[in-house]
Amino acid sequence: MAARTTAVIEKWSTGLVEPERRLDYWIGAVCECFLEMDITTPVRSDFDCSVQRGQLDTIGVNRVEGSAQHVYRRKASLARSASNFYYLLCKTDNDWTVMQNGHASRLQPADLVLLDSRRCYEFNFPVTANTLSLELPIAWVDSWITDPERRIGQRIDGRAGWGAALSAFACQLTPQLAIERPLPARVLTDQLGALLALAFESEIPATPSEARDATKLLDQIGRAIRLLYAEPGLTAATVAGHLRVSERTLHRCLNKSGLTFSGLLNECRMAAARRMLSEPRFDHIGVGGIGLRVGLPDPSHFIRQCRRHLGMTPGAFRRHR
Repeated sequence: MAARTTAVIEKWSTGLVEPERRLDYWIGAVCECFLEMDITTPVRSDFDCSVQRGQLDTIGVNRVEGSAQHVYRRKASLARSASNFYYLLCKTDNDWTVMQNGHASRLQPADLVLLDSRRCYEFNFPVTANTLSLELPIAWVDSWITDPERRIGQRIDGRAGWGAALSAFACQLTPQLAIERPLPARVLTDQLGALLALAFESEIPATPSEARDATKLLDQIGRAIRLLYAEPGLTAATVAGHLRVSERTLHRCLNKSGLTFSGLLNECRMAAARRMLSEPRFDHIGVGGIGLRVGLPDPSHFIRQCRRHLGMTPGAFRRHR
């Protein structure tokens, strides 16, 4: 879903209507500016709220000010919404609470939280509704955060570590800045994405081309090991040199797939040993000779590896085939 675009600051204010109609007007304004939501308030006669919105590239920058309120996004609201986004919220004046995805978080001034409009949520502003709300396209968040679904509703500490850096940067974003940009919009949105990834301690997801390259390298590593496994003392450095990549690149590629070089090498060697020990045509080769052929010239080490991977010694495996 494409983000909304505008070159002007949009404004909604309950100051334009009679006091008795202000809550209804505000609910309509929130649904127009953000999403379908329901709102209640403990404030009766003096209820007053406003919101300003600017567009920074694909990101909507919203500043809300006004009275205490409780905001709900229920299943009926989800059904009425044509578009969905993530929202990054931050308050700097007082505590508030939020619930989503099984998380109930109490947030203090400068803390942040990421919400997903595709799921029900609620938040309570017990004193004021003064809030920064950044509307983030789903595809944009997915490009910066690994598995954002498990992070929604969780408090980001806005006073420590990268959370503090994210809070400080985000709070500088205003609808006015979104229109009168001090830097190219892409520079500002990339900075926001990078800080969000750091605050969540998330690896930035690979692009499709990077994912294809990683898959290709993983296949090449596997083929190289199958080609070279019979060399005694085969190392990751040797395979990396064969593939013309650094040893660090090789290990990083394997680690991202939950693999290790030694694990792949041992599996390859033991698969070859199992095959030779299973076939009668190799019976003229002694156990030590089989070990030598799979790159394990030390008989005792070969026997230990067979016990570990085949569940018995090579001699016993040969007898029980």
